[in-house]
Amino acid sequence: MEVSGKVKVINAEQQVSASFKKRELVVTTDEQYPQHILIEFTQDKCDLLNNYTTGEPVKVSINIRGREWVSPQGETKYFNSIQGWRIEKLQAAAPVAAPQMPPMPAAEAFAPATDFKEEEHDDLPF
Repeated sequence: MEVSGKVKVINAEQQVSASFKKRELVVTTDEQYPQHILIEFTQDKCDLLNNYTTGEPVKVSINIRGREWVSPQGETKYFNSIQGWRIEKLQAAAPVAAPQMPPMPAAEAFAPATDFKEEEHDDLPF
């Protein structure tokens, strides 16, 4: 799956344990109702964010992860996370110009009707 938008936040790398590190990225989607999507990069993927800054348009390849957790009281809960594994810069979309029609030669321009007779009846309702 992929998420596209502009970089809103790039957090510093967090050393969660001696063998696990992560870095968070927030991407704001470009749609009618923009969404702020938190994406985690873990382990060696943390370094992928070094070349990005806020405001840049990006496309992030993601995996959705889910896990089950049982509390000490026996209550089961479920958690989801979005993990990034690739990120690439997108070019800002250039405005698309409307196609230009070639100018019409003067000879082909609309000329007044020469064979028009007002006394002829037409059947148009207006």
